[in-house]
Amino acid sequence: MQINVFCDGGARGNPGPAAVGFVIKDSAGKVIKKKGKYLGRATNNVAEYQAVVAALAWLSQQVKPDSQPVAYTFFLDSRLVVNQLNGLFKVKKASLRSLVVKIRQLEQAVGGNINYLFIKREKNQEADQLVNLTLDQKLLS
Repeated sequence: MQINVFCDGGARGNPGPAAVGFVIKDSAGKVIKKKGKYLGRATNNVAEYQAVVAALAWLSQQVKPDSQPVAYTFFLDSRLVVNQLNGLFKVKKASLRSLVVKIRQLEQAVGGNINYLFIKREKNQEADQLVNLTLDQKLLS
């Protein structure tokens, strides 16, 4: 089974009010889950990582002990985060390293095969819209 996870995070200002969004789809493109979450004050990079954390946390709650292995592909429009999670770039900031540790723990809980791929922002519109909608709702209320 193949699951596609589209993640995005953003901050208005850097740092500034931040949110994440993720959309999880099955191999046929059917939406399984979509969610936006307000983070408070954060940088863009922290928000990008937190989007992966939020998606993995939700996925980890869905895994059944007797389920078949699943292949997960995470699509992000942050080349930096993708390259860091794939081990191509070092993670220098301590705040980001702690998020990588959390991601690795969640990956273990989710199981299966997990890949991170870079996509252009235009191909990540659903997750991006969730980020902006979440920020608008929080900041305009």
